[in-house]
Amino acid sequence: MSNTLAAPASGPATRQDRFRDALLSGQSGTGWSVPAVPAPASAAGTAVVPGPVVVGGQDALPVSYDEIVALRGRVAQRLAKATADRPGMSQDDRMQLGQSLVNTEVSLWATDYAATSGPLSQSDEQAVRTAVFEALFQAGRLQPLLNDPDIENILINGDVVEVDYRDRPRRRVPAVADNDAELIELVNQLVRTQGQGERSLTPASPMLNTRLSDGSRLAATGFDVSPRPQIVLRRHRTRSHRLADLRGWGTIDTCLESFLQTLVRARKNVIIAGSQGVGKTSLLRAMAREIPRGERIGTIEGEYELWLHTDTEGPSVVALEGREGNGERDAAGRPVGEITLSDLFAQSLRMSLRRVMVGEVRGPEILPMLHAMNEGEGGSMCTVHARSAALTIERLVMLAMEAGHNMTDSLAYRIIANAVDFVIYVRLVDETGIGGSRHRFVSEVVEITGVGEGGRPSRQTIFGPREEGTHREPRAVPIMLPQCIEDLERAGLDRRIFQQPWGGWDQPLKTVTRL
Repeated sequence: MSNTLAAPASGPATRQDRFRDALLSGQSGTGWSVPAVPAPASAAGTAVVPGPVVVGGQDALPVSYDEIVALRGRVAQRLAKATADRPGMSQDDRMQLGQSLVNTEVSLWATDYAATSGPLSQSDEQAVRTAVFEALFQAGRLQPLLNDPDIENILINGDVVEVDYRDRPRRRVPAVADNDAELIELVNQLVRTQGQGERSLTPASPMLNTRLSDGSRLAATGFDVSPRPQIVLRRHRTRSHRLADLRGWGTIDTCLESFLQTLVRARKNVIIAGSQGVGKTSLLRAMAREIPRGERIGTIEGEYELWLHTDTEGPSVVALEGREGNGERDAAGRPVGEITLSDLFAQSLRMSLRRVMVGEVRGPEILPMLHAMNEGEGGSMCTVHARSAALTIERLVMLAMEAGHNMTDSLAYRIIANAVDFVIYVRLVDETGIGGSRHRFVSEVVEITGVGEGGRPSRQTIFGPREEGTHREPRAVPIMLPQCIEDLERAGLDRRIFQQPWGGWDQPLKTVTRL
């Protein structure tokens, strides 16, 4: 049994996927092999492995990328001429026409190339077609990385490109652009074709945060903000997984699966906490899919990551997404055109929602989130960054005090104690640097039982790690009955799961080091 949160890509194919598949015409692989590049100096704690790197597939690109750029330019000119008198042409039709032009232009080029450099094989010519199409409509040399289902993160610092795999150490791969200006244009093209087209990286807006059509999150800085363009792509390879899938990946066991399902049915307010990249959003997404079909809920996000509104079998979803400003500021100093999560909360109150899901609470939206939990029917959920389960409450207090001018710590503690029912903490153990894997799992479930001593929230650990003698389990196992056990039993929980001291884990966590 795997103990990582990674899984094969799933969900509906994007428009670009469909056209790429049509272009491939049955050929396997969309990328190419690249030669070894020198390994950069590794940062502390980062394993950078030198040597050959295969990017995106098995087929080798038979020519230099300069040829691809030249072909892209020719196709772009022909496409512009062909569409000049068709201003209302849809993007689908434009891509279909572009595919035909790519095929024609590459065939003509291949004939000339054969006369001077020798004939190309069918697979070589197909690899060139794919590369030209990706350069024109997708992400060029970056696209094979986006196509690789094993890549979790792509980190770009100018011409230094590194990737994080789900089960291998971080590796450096060849640059995806020849210079910084080309890299910035590549980012903007990616946003135009696969993201939120109104956003771009410009001198007026040197910071960019957006999402792509596959659910990935893109963060970029350039111009005067950083010496070289900095781009980070965080991948979300799955959209339709459920708690049963997380159980199969080793994130939770059968006991915790049953418990989390019951929390949703019992309409308990839940905070999912953890550090960056541990799988908080994936857990929130899976728990939200336990909400009864047809129930009206709202999702509030800076960039869509939950994608609950695309699930035809799930609840009825009002999906609200924030928007960055256009680089200008109004008389009050607020970015023109900006829509914050707090703005979306105000709008959501008029939407007759029974629950609210927030992809990530990280600022002033904490107060309307807590008020929604306090005043609604219950069952709202959100994620928050925190270093431990114990520090999650302190993190919420800090955000609340930063958000409210008249907020005191005692008032923040009281609001949290009355609003939150459970805190679920997700942990990541990354052993890829020492020959192991990334293990993502729930390590604690804490119940908030009301206002306790000193006005602070009273809490108790319901699930947590256990150690007896030489047997140690770092993943969450049953510790004690929750105070609200009768509420949960009415929602279908079998309290006998708390009689299993080691939970439902069928084998120990396979780590390189003893946790």
